[in-house]
Amino acid sequence: MAKSFRGYSKEELLKIFKIMATSRRTDEKMLTLLRQGKSFFHIGAAGHEGAQLACAMNMNPEVDWSYPYYRDQAMVLGLGMTMEDLFLGFLAKQDDPGSGGRQLPQHYGKKELNIVSQSSPTGTQYLQAVGTAMAAKKSDTGALVYVSSGEGTTSQGEFHEALNWASREKLPVLFHIEDNGFAISVPKASQMAEGSVYDMVGGYRNLNRFETDGTDFFEAHKTFTEAIKSIRDGNGPAIVVSNVVRLMPHSSSDDHRKYRDAEELTEEQKRDPIERFRTSCEIDGIISPEEFQVAWNEVIDAVDEVAERAMSAPYPEKSEATRYVIDENLLEVEVIEPPSKGNELVIVDAVNHALYEEMTRNENMIIYGQDVADGKGGVFTATKGLSTDFGSDRVFNSPLAEASIVGTAVGAAVAGLKPVVEIQFGDYIWTAMMQIRNEVATIRYRSNNTYSCPMVIRTPVGGYIHGGLCHSQSIEGFFMHLPGIHIVYPSNAADAKGLLKYACRIDDPVLFLEHKGMYRQGFAKRPEPDENYLLPFGQAAVVREGNDLTIVTYGLMVYKSLEAARILEKSHGVSIEIIDLRTLSPLDKHSIGKSLQKTSKALVVYEDTLTAGPGAEVAAIIAEEYFELLDGPVLRVATKDSPVPFNWDLEDEVLPQTEDIRKAAERLLEY
Repeated sequence: MAKSFRGYSKEELLKIFKIMATSRRTDEKMLTLLRQGKSFFHIGAAGHEGAQLACAMNMNPEVDWSYPYYRDQAMVLGLGMTMEDLFLGFLAKQDDPGSGGRQLPQHYGKKELNIVSQSSPTGTQYLQAVGTAMAAKKSDTGALVYVSSGEGTTSQGEFHEALNWASREKLPVLFHIEDNGFAISVPKASQMAEGSVYDMVGGYRNLNRFETDGTDFFEAHKTFTEAIKSIRDGNGPAIVVSNVVRLMPHSSSDDHRKYRDAEELTEEQKRDPIERFRTSCEIDGIISPEEFQVAWNEVIDAVDEVAERAMSAPYPEKSEATRYVIDENLLEVEVIEPPSKGNELVIVDAVNHALYEEMTRNENMIIYGQDVADGKGGVFTATKGLSTDFGSDRVFNSPLAEASIVGTAVGAAVAGLKPVVEIQFGDYIWTAMMQIRNEVATIRYRSNNTYSCPMVIRTPVGGYIHGGLCHSQSIEGFFMHLPGIHIVYPSNAADAKGLLKYACRIDDPVLFLEHKGMYRQGFAKRPEPDENYLLPFGQAAVVREGNDLTIVTYGLMVYKSLEAARILEKSHGVSIEIIDLRTLSPLDKHSIGKSLQKTSKALVVYEDTLTAGPGAEVAAIIAEEYFELLDGPVLRVATKDSPVPFNWDLEDEVLPQTEDIRKAAERLLEY
């Protein structure tokens, strides 16, 4: 009888078998529990186990990072997650290490093993892995970053953006495509041109390509050994396409008999990686069928025992449901008058100086985006001089791809960097919306506070510059709807500097909106605060005191409101109080209520569209919480429900003007 087989001892082979068998039996047990109503969703790894374990055995979870996808059960078991971890997640228990019961089953995450909290969208993880690889390369730890999906996800643009970025920078990323031939019910032939993923990605320079039979553990292990060695040797990213089989329906919500015939399913069973492994060892004589049966029985008993134990574990307390949307230990700063350096400056220079000071303070802070490097230094020069002073490894131009900018920033932040990225115009942030909504804003919550995403997204917004439909957009109303991200909108240079510096210090994501129409306006100039000044979020400013009416506003509308207030004071002898919100999330409700105690009348002025804009939320808060203080309706002045046209007369008609504010205030004063 042979004492080894293909370089593995009998003990090693039995251990490999048991891990694959554990994954398979876990799938079966979970489906049983699902039918019993103990959980409500399952997505299986059956047929993928060989390739996954072959990869995991070549990685070091103490150093390497992993962005697995929902079918990677054998992969995470190979990295060190336990059966108990898996069942606690499946049953949505309090001690689920991935999310504390907040996420669907098979959404893996474990901080101790560098398994980054997984979200549901297919493809977003690729850019995040690239960002983590950027951090790994910078730290010089020798770490690589694993990221995976099925072949269907390679139709997503973000997959190709990730290949482009990783290949260009020769980053240590291992892309693993587990090709089982079906994206739910859609066959591969409907996903791509004739050929394979291996053929499709052939044009990326510096990307080392490998293809393997993922149902043959031994072949797959050899392939991953070679691919990972190539990455660790500094040869850039690698992609491994594992040809596998999907032995179960896509998920518990799917019935693959509707789109796959019985003959095909029978043929697939012949490529079961566990059975192929077992047969190879039995033919060689190193392990007998009886020994395999003993091992399988041991796995059954172990899985059943763990499942029973997990079922008796406690569920999360209902009081935990809304915890960890944002950092519960947010940096506390006293609100003071900004200590002045004496010289006045405009908003764009305040942004530049804040970035310079924070880059000096924090060596882990990086800045990137389109055109941010010298000599241009940003299309509005907000980053001018920074790449010269701090070097191209800390301030650099990105590809022209907003999802790439934000997605890589997520991965960089997860790995310990502080990315401050620029989206050149807020009008083009929408290609990054999947990353912002489902990744940036949720990572703390979905990981039950084990991961955070401390990043800043800066972007110019707003109209009044004859920018037409796609250079005039106000985007804040969309983002106010996203729990988990702070939204900042300064109206003057001192606030811009203090708020941006604070954004660079906290452990949460921040969307920092800069009105391009105010970048160099003299009316937004202020004496420059010194390098120690921080302005915390959620602290509105009373920019004009009054007793007859309260205007709640922010951004450029602060100045149009001030102008309207001066006109009304002269014409009607009234005093109007103006509150500059400064941040839209969080909102300073207290300052609004305090003002209404004096004035009893509220006018909300904002540049976003009237319908469902930020002012609608502010008006609702006033009506709900301060109704008894009111002596009139809550009125709004906003942009008309229309795109912003290029023609200057039409632009003026669509955007809110001083006269619109004056008329609305005059109407309200009559009550």
